[in-house]
Amino acid sequence: MRGVRLSVMLSDVTTPQDLDDRFRESLAALATPPHRTDPARQVTEGGALTGAQLLDLFDAQVTSRQLDLAGRWLRSFGEGYYTIGSAGHEGNAAVAAALRPTDPALLHYRSGAFYCVRAAQADPSAPSLVPPTAVPPAASSSSSPSVGSAESSAPAVPPTPPDGSAVQVARAGEAADATETGPSTETGPSTETGPSAAVGPAGRPTGGLSVAPDRAGTLERETPAGSDQPATNAVAAGRDSTDGAGVVEPGVNPAAEVPAADDPAAAVPLAGSRPATVTAPVTTTRPAAGDGGIRMTGVKRPVPRAYTDAARDVLRGMVASSQEPIAGGRHKVFGRADLAVVPTTSTIASHLPRAVGMGLAVERLRRLDARGEANRPGAEPEPAPGAADAIVVCSFGDASINHASATAAFNTAGWYDHTGLRIPVLFVCEDNGLGISVRSPQGWVATALRSKPGIRYFAADGADLVGTYEVAVEAAAWVRRQRRPAVLHLTTVRLMGHAGADAESAYRPASEIAADVARDPVVATARRLVDAGLASGPELLDRYDEIGWQVRRIAEEVLDEPKLADAAEVIAPLAPRRPVRVALAVADAGARAAGTDAATRAEAFGGKPPELAGPLTLAQSINAALTDGLLNHPQMAVFGEDVAAKGGVYGVTKGLRDRFGAARVFDTLLDETSILGLGLGAGLAGMLPVPEIQYLAYLHNAEDQLRGEAATMRFFSQGAWRNPMVVRVAGLAYQEGFGGHFHNDNSVAVLRDVPGLVIAVPARPDDAAAMLRTCLASAAVDGSVCVFLEPIALYHTRDLYTDGDGEWLAGYAEPGAWAGGHVPVGRARVYGVGSADDVTIITFGNGVRMSLRAASALADEGIGTRVVDLRWLAPLPVADLIREAAATGRVLVVDETRRSGGVGEGVIAALVDAGYVGAARRVAAVDSFVPLGPAARQVLVSEEAITQGARTLLAR
Repeated sequence: MRGVRLSVMLSDVTTPQDLDDRFRESLAALATPPHRTDPARQVTEGGALTGAQLLDLFDAQVTSRQLDLAGRWLRSFGEGYYTIGSAGHEGNAAVAAALRPTDPALLHYRSGAFYCVRAAQADPSAPSLVPPTAVPPAASSSSSPSVGSAESSAPAVPPTPPDGSAVQVARAGEAADATETGPSTETGPSTETGPSAAVGPAGRPTGGLSVAPDRAGTLERETPAGSDQPATNAVAAGRDSTDGAGVVEPGVNPAAEVPAADDPAAAVPLAGSRPATVTAPVTTTRPAAGDGGIRMTGVKRPVPRAYTDAARDVLRGMVASSQEPIAGGRHKVFGRADLAVVPTTSTIASHLPRAVGMGLAVERLRRLDARGEANRPGAEPEPAPGAADAIVVCSFGDASINHASATAAFNTAGWYDHTGLRIPVLFVCEDNGLGISVRSPQGWVATALRSKPGIRYFAADGADLVGTYEVAVEAAAWVRRQRRPAVLHLTTVRLMGHAGADAESAYRPASEIAADVARDPVVATARRLVDAGLASGPELLDRYDEIGWQVRRIAEEVLDEPKLADAAEVIAPLAPRRPVRVALAVADAGARAAGTDAATRAEAFGGKPPELAGPLTLAQSINAALTDGLLNHPQMAVFGEDVAAKGGVYGVTKGLRDRFGAARVFDTLLDETSILGLGLGAGLAGMLPVPEIQYLAYLHNAEDQLRGEAATMRFFSQGAWRNPMVVRVAGLAYQEGFGGHFHNDNSVAVLRDVPGLVIAVPARPDDAAAMLRTCLASAAVDGSVCVFLEPIALYHTRDLYTDGDGEWLAGYAEPGAWAGGHVPVGRARVYGVGSADDVTIITFGNGVRMSLRAASALADEGIGTRVVDLRWLAPLPVADLIREAAATGRVLVVDETRRSGGVGEGVIAALVDAGYVGAARRVAAVDSFVPLGPAARQVLVSEEAITQGARTLLAR
């Protein structure tokens, strides 16, 4: 039955436009080329791409198109679960070709062709190509740079170094007919016809194919490698700005600019690049192409293994196969660790802040490596983010630029560039003009992207593969050399609707849909190949069918692969816990601090370590623990609003910048989305980020960066990628005489249901230091994402029962005692007051101090109390709760968060689930925002409410 369904895949299961039939008609209409061109020659005069390379890119585009059709076919009988395709966006193959396979890539969901090219770039069985040579940039013909123009000082693409650290040759993505729109340097696609005029010619890498056997083992006679030629027709669409971000000043070498000698060419080898072949007679049912019935067999070759492997990856994702290489059937994403493709979620634009953070980390690690500090003795081994001059690429759609996350990312990249801090990120906006059914206003995207301060603007027509490649190479080379952000605005079309269920005829006129079909980028590439004398229409259609058959064959195979079978299998990669290793990491840190690093530690503390400073407050203890963390974790960085120069609003980070420098302790702009995004990217690149959110209420502006991005990374990559992070958040209520809701927020519900997230709430100074060490170790060992919630009202509290008793202060443990005082994730602390036999109070944060005071008052009445400090809100210390609840049979939950959605609900549910049958009662805050001044007492938990709750329990 599946075979019958398979036979109709390309005829029945398409959109109303019947894209497949249109494609066949278009290729059949292509004239037979009047001459045959050597595939080893460049496609355009002075260009970088050879005919063989263009054929390779056509294969990538066709593979992507066939995957889209396969997705619709699978869905037609209920075996496919994802139909958002890449049709119309296949020009992104050229973007991939302009990058290195080690450049981290965060891709949106229309990146099929990009993914295929990247898979081929990283394929070790692909023959290496002749390294491109650098060509000095020609002088610009314009007397002064204009908006969207390439300045005369735009750097040429430099040579590949002999050590082979960069992958070697150029690629393309989509080629258009010679009469179609070329790359544009103005707002929107160019209206000119023919090749785009070079505003500021720059050098282009050239290369030819080396002699090597066909990838699949078929031996055919090869042509010699093409000659190296200077390329002179590249267009770099830059942008002027008043701060100079869009201009490369002649004679000026920016502080972070990579010297040309160290800047390998951006170009890379094509997918399974095979030697060009001689022609030979081929039996065919179609009219023979070329003279005398001789067909051009440059396109007759086995489908590259890298492309079929990439197709298998994508198809496995579509059918939710547990053998899918990145998410394992948990989601359909583009991602593979060995391809440096980072999986992204479907949340609109939420990956852009991460990309900026990764760019910041890549540059920071490059500078540390240049100074020899990245791997000094004692440093943690960190994954390399690629070559020393790697850049980060991040793609998204035109509708996404309006999202707050995208705005935050652009603003942060530009803000840091304005301050002189380099962030090598290439944003790629693939503009098809639609966000499902909502149109982007004409010219809006180009206007918006051009106006981003600190971000250089490039533009290309995605239907012109060769032109797109030239601009993408220029953009990538500029970012790589200058270490600064740029955006490539790639004009595309959307074919077959947003997804399989999208009836776009309901909101788009037929003429508009037909116009998009007429700009089919794969047809445009085919037309370019025919015009160049590299193939005929029938030959390319043969290739289309051959690749289609391979994709269909793989689709049949993956249908029978296993799916995730149970909940344990689903959540396995979510948040692994290795408590023994974490404990060992804490012990090792203590041993180093007491031994080999003792002198360095003493110097960092000014000769007086905290264990000799006497009892500390909560804030002082956290400060000391952060200092020890920075000493123990060389890749750790502390950042956020006001954390550096000011030392934090409450002085918690005071002195850290002076001790460790601005590279490791720095202030950020005031934007929580960007702060978390910086942390996400930094963690992914190998750092141990410790961002601070100044107040809990401010976290809600950006919580998707934790929920949708941070917490899902291991889940969607089966642990292949991780973003370790410890987010410090000042929060909870009870600030006497200061602020209202935004400085006394008492809601953590938004955090508690994020799968895998660790939430620590230290109440006592000694717990704070130990728990922070645990969080840092858990992040370093397990890649955990931890929220370290610090009760503001307890920061400087000194007394417990009476003024001046100093009983809320605590000593700081010496390093030799860290192992013995280790606080594992998910373990509570229990205080016994009086006989401790009558009632169990379960609480956390500010509730600990209030409950201890209430327990003292109850003890005067002869009531013995156990006060259980949860310490961890996720995961809850369930075993400790059950044990302590059973000890008295009476439980009072003191919850300073709100009654609805508060922590108390989870505690009660855990007890019920465990079979607890004793008495239980809850004291919680009112479902209200916290008002200003004394009115706050009307809605928050009080000591009186606690004592009364305990008495009520005992009266039952």
